[in-house]
Amino acid sequence: MPNTPPGGLGHVPVAVYACAAEPPVVREAERRARHYADARHWHVAGAWTDDDPAVPLDTRPGWSGITGALSSGMIRGVVVVGASHLAADAAQFAALGVLVRDRGGFLVEATPGLLRRTPGQHERRRALFEADAAWSPWGHVMPGIVR
Repeated sequence: MPNTPPGGLGHVPVAVYACAAEPPVVREAERRARHYADARHWHVAGAWTDDDPAVPLDTRPGWSGITGALSSGMIRGVVVVGASHLAADAAQFAALGVLVRDRGGFLVEATPGLLRRTPGQHERRRALFEADAAWSPWGHVMPGIVR
């Protein structure tokens, strides 16, 4: 089974995890995490949730399901909509990522991707669109024809 790093594309089985006290928050977090995985062509093998963020992570039933699926090879990665679903701060989230990586997987936060723009990209695209507007596949047969 391939192990695609965060940001990579491929048919990698992942788990979606959410933990919040309010059911609508859990549903929205799961929806956003699934969308993130789908955009990368990752197969969502399952979704696990917990309803009490105050409970330590190692005693949450949903998280226990994730670790079992990771250990058995059922999943290769874990997608969460926000680090707060798993950890109190960024350092704790990073440490958890190392633990998941030690088991052969990856942990990723489903954040919206930044738009990748290169210098002058907008101007180059405008020039291409303007040139395309004046081009016709029949121009060489019947000069003067413009779409």
